[in-house]
Amino acid sequence: MFEFKVGLAVVQLIVGDITEVAVDVVVNAANSTLLGGLGVDGAIHCRGGVEILEECKKIRATIWPDGLPTGCVTITSGGNLRAKWVIHTVGPIWRGGFQGEAEFLKQSYRNSLKLALSKGVRSVAFPSISTGAYGYPVEMASVVALKAIKDFLEKERGIEKVLVVLFTEEVLKVYLTVAKQIF
Repeated sequence: MFEFKVGLAVVQLIVGDITEVAVDVVVNAANSTLLGGLGVDGAIHCRGGVEILEECKKIRATIWPDGLPTGCVTITSGGNLRAKWVIHTVGPIWRGGFQGEAEFLKQSYRNSLKLALSKGVRSVAFPSISTGAYGYPVEMASVVALKAIKDFLEKERGIEKVLVVLFTEEVLKVYLTVAKQIF
């Protein structure tokens, strides 16, 4: 684990399974259907159980009938997870970097933190959004992610801990290199 201070908050980089961390909110790198998928999305739905899926179905039926747009967020309970809540956000699909991907990715992080803060949350766990099936290069995504988290924590008070839960040591090394420049 590596830790960086930002105002009164800490940002921690760890390798692990985001479905097992003890935080108030886990952020799901969802697809727009909100009905589960591959990677983090599938793991959260699988470990969190049917309660999350049923809440997502209600959100689709009432609030987002055409699917959750890229960069937007919504929230469900944590189901069987250790986290009380799951914030679902749709990161951008990598299309070469010329389709606004960086701005959409920044929105995913910023909007997730904003929603978490509105719920009185003290701790949030993020995966590396869009770097799996959506193909966003980890090096570029880590810069956007860590800058968005740092900028938010410098301006807003209330969130005490942000975990960035990475799936491999290789990805952690990339994030750590970037974090040392940003923090």
